[in-house]
Amino acid sequence: MPAKKNTTRERLLLCINAILQKKAKEIVVLNLRDVSAFTDYMIICSGASEREVQAIAGAVQLFLKKAEIRPLGIEGEANGQWILLDYDDVVISVFYEPVRAFYNIENLWDAPRMNIDENKKEITRLNKGMA
Repeated sequence: MPAKKNTTRERLLLCINAILQKKAKEIVVLNLRDVSAFTDYMIICSGASEREVQAIAGAVQLFLKKAEIRPLGIEGEANGQWILLDYDDVVISVFYEPVRAFYNIENLWDAPRMNIDENKKEITRLNKGMA
């Protein structure tokens, strides 16, 4: 089996920085390695409109495609309420703000979390407990 092109940490940073490029709101990263079988990390973020949610998800896909990383699956792209991008060890949920408040998925797990300053253009390091 060939080695992964990017480490999980590198892929996570790429995903976070792709989201920052599109000015997503309320960006939260959950370290789910010890509490989930389906992924290592989940990134949750919001857009102010359905169109903005679609734009964030589209920009993430383009950004990662340039790094030769393609999603395993994408759900919810057509309606723009909640788009899930599955990058294997990193899953991204892009929510329309009212839908995010309704589902409140970031509180489903008791897991280490990192809030990302949405005003930053890029991050280069993860907080302790996230790597």
